[in-house]
Amino acid sequence: MILEEIMNTEVVTLGPGRTIREARELMEEKKIRHLPIIDDEGGIIGVVSDRDMKEAIPSSLIGKQDPSIYELPISEIMTKNPITGHPLDFVEDAAVIFYENGIGCLPVVSSGKVVGIITETDLLYRYIELTGASKPGSQIEVRVPDVAGVLHGVSKVFYENNSNVLSVLVYPDKERLDHKILVIRVKTMNPLSIIEDLRKEGYDVLWPSLPGMQ
Repeated sequence: MILEEIMNTEVVTLGPGRTIREARELMEEKKIRHLPIIDDEGGIIGVVSDRDMKEAIPSSLIGKQDPSIYELPISEIMTKNPITGHPLDFVEDAAVIFYENGIGCLPVVSSGKVVGIITETDLLYRYIELTGASKPGSQIEVRVPDVAGVLHGVSKVFYENNSNVLSVLVYPDKERLDHKILVIRVKTMNPLSIIEDLRKEGYDVLWPSLPGMQ
């Protein structure tokens, strides 16, 4: 999946000469937490986040405030030269960028202009959607040898049980380095027959761990 498929294309932007007051009012009106700052040609030159706003504007609890802060240009507090993505970048690669750089949004740029934006919330929603966690079902965790063709064998059990698999995630096994953990979400609320058949085929079912089925 690429960014073009999930990015928000209705990007709210502002010029660097607009004031902190204007930026704050715009973010509150649009209910957004990140505001790309663009030049006259539509190229991105910075990003302002709600955190930037909180750090720039004194709290009302402090007491005396300097109202002139609100009239400063937004360029004074924006993060310059922000990290950007391209519409054809993979979502998985974007997630790594978020994690490694600790950013809250990723403006998407094509031909030098901002064409979209991705936020942490967008990525979290996409993860939930891809794993099928928002749909009713059951989760089964299976330890399997890290060898070619093992997924085919496991999938055969689900096929024979006429079970609809919503998602499959693969994790490294921290206890046995020559194995993997398959986390399979299946569209059934009663996976007992699947678990029984998996164990009959010699697979190590880690979850659910049910009494009498070891």
